[in-house]
Amino acid sequence: MLDIKALRTDPEAVAKQLLTKGYTLDVATFIELEEQRKSIQIETEQLQQSRNSVSKEIGMAMKSGDKELAAQLKAQTSTLGDDLSRAKEALADVQHKMDNLLAGIPNVPHSSVPVGTSEDDNVEIRRWGVPTALPFEAKDHVDLGEQLGMLDFEAAVKITGSRFAVMTQDLARLHRALIQFMVNTHADEHGYTEVYVPYLVNEHSLKGTGQLPKFEADLFKVPVDKDSGNNDLYLIPTAEVPVTNLVRDEILGDENLHHKYVAHTPCFRSEAGSYGRDTRGMIRQHQFEKVELVHICRPDRSEEVLEELVGHAEVILQKLELPYRTVILCGGDLGFSAHKTYDIEVWLPGQGKYREISSCSNMWDFQARRMQARWRNPETGRPELAHTLNGSGLAVGRTLVAILENYQNEDGSIRIPAVLQSYMGGKTELRSVD
Repeated sequence: MLDIKALRTDPEAVAKQLLTKGYTLDVATFIELEEQRKSIQIETEQLQQSRNSVSKEIGMAMKSGDKELAAQLKAQTSTLGDDLSRAKEALADVQHKMDNLLAGIPNVPHSSVPVGTSEDDNVEIRRWGVPTALPFEAKDHVDLGEQLGMLDFEAAVKITGSRFAVMTQDLARLHRALIQFMVNTHADEHGYTEVYVPYLVNEHSLKGTGQLPKFEADLFKVPVDKDSGNNDLYLIPTAEVPVTNLVRDEILGDENLHHKYVAHTPCFRSEAGSYGRDTRGMIRQHQFEKVELVHICRPDRSEEVLEELVGHAEVILQKLELPYRTVILCGGDLGFSAHKTYDIEVWLPGQGKYREISSCSNMWDFQARRMQARWRNPETGRPELAHTLNGSGLAVGRTLVAILENYQNEDGSIRIPAVLQSYMGGKTELRSVD
C-alpha cells in the first residue's frame, strides 16, 4: 500500500509515477474522499468535544443541586450522542471507501525502471552462456518427456483436468533432485534459513502481500466449514505469501536487519485470463513447484539486497550450465506490488527463445505497510517499515523443462547435469524404459 501522506501531499505527482506502470490514478475521487474524511473528522471531533463539555456541565449542575439544568443538559447530551454516532458511521463509511481505493493502487516504480508498455520493452542487462545450438532439430520438452515415457498429460487430465502433469520414474526423481539441489545451495552456500510453511493461507496474508483484493480470480479458494469459526482459505500462488507474512504485525529488533528465507512449496494458480497462452506442456500450469527466496531488510539496504537476490538465483543456472539472460522489467510489465523487478530468462532450444524462469522483485515498503511489518531503528528508537523482497530460486518445473531441452540427445535421451548426478544415484542420463 502506498504512503497516504505522499498521496495527500501531491496526488498528481504520484499519479504521474503510476502512469509509468500503465495505471491511471483517480485523483479526483481520492481528493473528494479525502475532503469528505477531513470534514467529517472535524465534525466528529467537535461533537466529541461538545459532549465532553456538556458532561462536565452536568456534573457541575448536579453538585450545585440544579436538577432542572442537569436534566436539560442530559437531553442535550443525548442529542449530541446521536449526532456523534451518525458522524462516526459516516466517517467509517468514507474510510472504508478510501481503504478500498488505496488497496487497488499499485506500487510506484523505482526511478531506474525503463518506460514501456509490455515485455517487449524490457531491457536486457546481461547474458551468461551461449544459447545451445544442437546439431539436429531440437524437440520441445513435451515430445522429449512423452518419448521417454515419463511425462503424461493425458493421465493428469483423467485425474484432474488440463494444465496438470504426471511425472514418473527418473523424470520424477530429477524433478525432486532439482528441489533438493536448489534448497541446499541457497541454505548452505548463500546463508538462507530454510522454512516450511502452510500451503493454505487466510485472506489477511494475501492482502498483506498484495494478491487480494485485486487478483482474487487468479486464486484457488477453499471454502471452510463456517461452524468451525474459520474464514475461507486459499491455496498459495507462491511461497512469497506465507513466508513474507511471517513478519506481519511484528516489530523486528535487529539493528542490522536482514532476514533471508528459502522455502520449497507447490504453487497453485488459476491462470485467469491466460487461455491460449502456453497451453502446451509445463510452462504455465495450475500446480507447479518453486523454491522461493524472501528477504526482509533495512530500507537503506534493499537496492543492494535486490542485486544479491538476483545473483543467488543466477548461480543455480550457472551450476546447471544453462544459458540465460537477465532483464529489468519496464513499467508496463511490472507487477502490482513491485517497485523494481529483474526477470531471469533461460534459453529453451525447443522454442528457440529465452523464457522466464525467475522473477526477483524489490517491493520497497509497499507490502510492509499493508502487513505492518516493522523494525526498530536503533538511530531513532522508533519502529519503521521494513523493506521486503522476493524471487524464485528457481521455478522447478521450468528448470526441468530447460534441462530436457538443453541436455537432449538426438536419440531422445537426456544427459543429467553434473551437479545433479549425486542426487540421482550416480545416473548420468535419462533413457526410456522399454
